[in-house]
Amino acid sequence: MNIGIIGSGNLGSGLGSLWAKKGHKIIFSYSRNLDKLNALAADNPGAKTGTPAEAVKNSEVIILSVKWENIHDALKAAGPMNGKILIDCTNPVSPDMSSLSIGHTTSGAEEVAKMVTGARVVQAFNTLCADVYHSDSRLFGSRRPTMFYCGDEPQAKSVVFDLINELGLEPVDAGPLKNARYIEPLAMLMLQIGYLQGSGTNIAISLIRR
Repeated sequence: MNIGIIGSGNLGSGLGSLWAKKGHKIIFSYSRNLDKLNALAADNPGAKTGTPAEAVKNSEVIILSVKWENIHDALKAAGPMNGKILIDCTNPVSPDMSSLSIGHTTSGAEEVAKMVTGARVVQAFNTLCADVYHSDSRLFGSRRPTMFYCGDEPQAKSVVFDLINELGLEPVDAGPLKNARYIEPLAMLMLQIGYLQGSGTNIAISLIRR
């Protein structure tokens, strides 16, 4: 599968590198550091760099993994996404990480969907710290971290399910896209626990059933 990464920071680079190892063709884009983009492409077989518009044009799946304050700029650079699967990995976190900028009568994912009319938006990969994607394993002991995902289009969600599974995470369907209103506060809680409460970034959520 061809996967375009818009936002090649810690999260985008971690996801793209893992999928490249699974045989997907990755296009890394949208970074302030062109040397870093080139290094990512060189380190991952089948990967290359491009502009956000090139990443969209040449990919079936688009990963949006930029800071919330860069959303408008990134999507403007990306251009039309009609028919594409757009995985929104962002959280509408304020610049000082103290609060969410949006909620709870809408969500960042719903606002992204309004900006990219025609794209099939699914939210995922926004509740796990980027460091986990850069580690040797996603497992915590014998347990896979849970990755909630939500969206309105069944076929797009099926693709996202498979991409989550490939990374060694447990996919859990959280329903329609509007349920991002509840996933994003969960992501904010993880940031608070990890950064402000001192638990660090090697933490994850696991849904336990019986």
